Amino acid sequence: MKIQESGENYLETILILQNKNGYVRSIDVANYLEFTKASVSRAMSILKEAGYLTMEANGNLVLTELGRTKASSVYERHTLIAQFLEMTLGVSSDIALQDSCRIEHIISEESFDRIKHFTQVHKNDGGTV
Repeated sequence: MKIQESGENYLETILILQNKNGYVRSIDVANYLEFTKASVSRAMSILKEAGYLTMEANGNLVLTELGRTKASSVYERHTLIAQFLEMTLGVSSDIALQDSCRIEHIISEESFDRIKHFTQVHKNDGGTV
């Protein structure tokens, strides 16, 4: 099942918070994204129905294998695209992170693979072409 950009952002946020804190609750996601608890609860229900996460009895959100795979993919795109924008174009870190957050959802697999390759090859030379 293909999920919307907002669903991808929720999964990425859960992954980030899980790595940072070891656990994630809906309120943590709401606070991190500055969304209402009601909006986050609705999104969590949709993601749960789609098989991307489960909710433990204590309220902790846990990514399923499918959810972790999707979240990791989105996070990788986000960080590599931001790194590419910084190292090749000199975009500031804040702007690169903001722009990559949008680009990560629409970029083709081919373009992303080329950015990934370029970034890996030029990591130690400052990204100059």
